[in-house]
Amino acid sequence: MSASAVAADRSVCAPLPVLGRDVLVPLVTGGEVDYAALDYAASAPTLQRVWDDVAAYAPYYGSVHRGAGYLSQLSTDLFENSRRTIAEFLGCGTEDQVVFTRSTTDSLNLLAAVLPQDTRVFVFETEHHASLLPWEQRADVAVTYLNAPRTPQQAVDTLEKALAEREPYGPALVCVTGASNVTGELWPVRELAAAAHAHGARIVLDAAQLAPHHPVDITELDVDWVAFSGHKLYAPFGAGVLAGRADWLQAAAPYLAGGGASRKVSRRTDGGVDVEWHTTAARHEAGSPNVIGAYAIASACRALTEAGFDGLVAREQELITRVREGLAEVPEVNVLSLFGDDAARVGVLSFVVEGWNSSHFAAALSAEYGIGVRDGLFCAHPLVRTLLGSEPQEPGECGAPEAAPGERSLNAIRVSLGVGTPDEHVDRFLRAVKELVTNGARWNYHTEDGRCVPARSAV
Repeated sequence: MSASAVAADRSVCAPLPVLGRDVLVPLVTGGEVDYAALDYAASAPTLQRVWDDVAAYAPYYGSVHRGAGYLSQLSTDLFENSRRTIAEFLGCGTEDQVVFTRSTTDSLNLLAAVLPQDTRVFVFETEHHASLLPWEQRADVAVTYLNAPRTPQQAVDTLEKALAEREPYGPALVCVTGASNVTGELWPVRELAAAAHAHGARIVLDAAQLAPHHPVDITELDVDWVAFSGHKLYAPFGAGVLAGRADWLQAAAPYLAGGGASRKVSRRTDGGVDVEWHTTAARHEAGSPNVIGAYAIASACRALTEAGFDGLVAREQELITRVREGLAEVPEVNVLSLFGDDAARVGVLSFVVEGWNSSHFAAALSAEYGIGVRDGLFCAHPLVRTLLGSEPQEPGECGAPEAAPGERSLNAIRVSLGVGTPDEHVDRFLRAVKELVTNGARWNYHTEDGRCVPARSAV
């Protein structure tokens, strides 16, 4: 059997085929191995089903909302049907809007732009930068950063207290993640939503890490908005979604001004122009839309729904449990957690290894075993610093080692998996961790352009 056939055979155990499952990568120690993609939390591989759907549509590509021709009409129908598919996937109500954006980051910046004047935003320091930072861009919006909770109930209690004490009592928004991109732990979204609404606040759910691993239903969770990215949900890069209540979106000026967002533009006698803006989702979708990105997200939503989330979640829990149990057998490994070992989580886990620079360890996993993980602060600097017990001002860059191989670094290693992960990738990862901790790296490494990379010679 050829190497590529072996790689494909090893991927059979994965519930849904993904692109890249048969890619071979070279090892510094010689030979090739099929690439073990264990960095789903950064960008999940594209589902084969999604790629096939996009390829089938590509010959029919046409201008959206712009032409009378057949391909334009077909593309417009495809675009708007994708919106409806995603609304159904998220359990949106009939009055909710689904706005297409570039990413989760773009979605939350859009929401920040439409907040009413003098809104107070409440956000835990544990958030990804995409949901931690957008609110500061508004000079007329006040932000309250909440300390990292150590239990789900403490998260609810902390929010309750902060909301009850806010002055003046005006519009308020709570922003919370569904699943941590660092620890994978599930947050008590429904309980936080209840606390927000009890105090007259609204809540937006950052579902970037939740939606690929777990059903997300706006109505069931009782959140006002959901934001997520296509590239986390097994679709190609370039598209995201903000879905939920329409009133603040309709009342605010368009996020971008231009064609598509406007219904009517006319000249005034004084030489200026009057504009009538759309009140639909188009209000915040100026410019030619990313129809391929929207269709890819919709395709991924259909694929996950048809595969059945119950079975997908159950298998992922088996895999992440194997990872946790395997790492627990290595005393030098410290798994990072806010809520403790018993916390519910998705297939995301971060850890540090005693005596290792995290970037060095991740580089060895890649170069010597063909395993792709993530090292750094994961664009969640305050959370990782809290989990590592460092000072808030201690230096450290996202994804860049500030210490030499073998020295302590303010970084961690993240392993993440999903519907395309075969059992063999998990087994190889655990074997690699144990071998590296026991025997050390078989190759020399050095820092180059901010990254830890293999040197030209072995140890």
